[in-house]
Amino acid sequence: MFPLLTSARHVKDHALRLQFADGAEGEIDLLPELDGEIFLPLRELDYFKRFRLDPEIHTIVWPNGADFAPEFLYAKITVPA
Repeated sequence: MFPLLTSARHVKDHALRLQFADGAEGEIDLLPELDGEIFLPLRELDYFKRFRLDPEIHTIVWPNGADFAPEFLYAKITVPA
């Protein structure tokens, strides 16, 4: 099953509260994941907050084209650390 991200809101710093179509929800701190050239602008908090939920690919995206696979986000909020 392909997880469908239905809601994303900023919580604090680089943390988001995510909700999926199957009811799974939770918070994720994305700061540790912001490595690589495409993700470097997201380290700036004002830019990070410019994310939006893309209804076609069912994940969060940023103006520079950065995104995270919904499967990755789903696993991070549903699998205990």
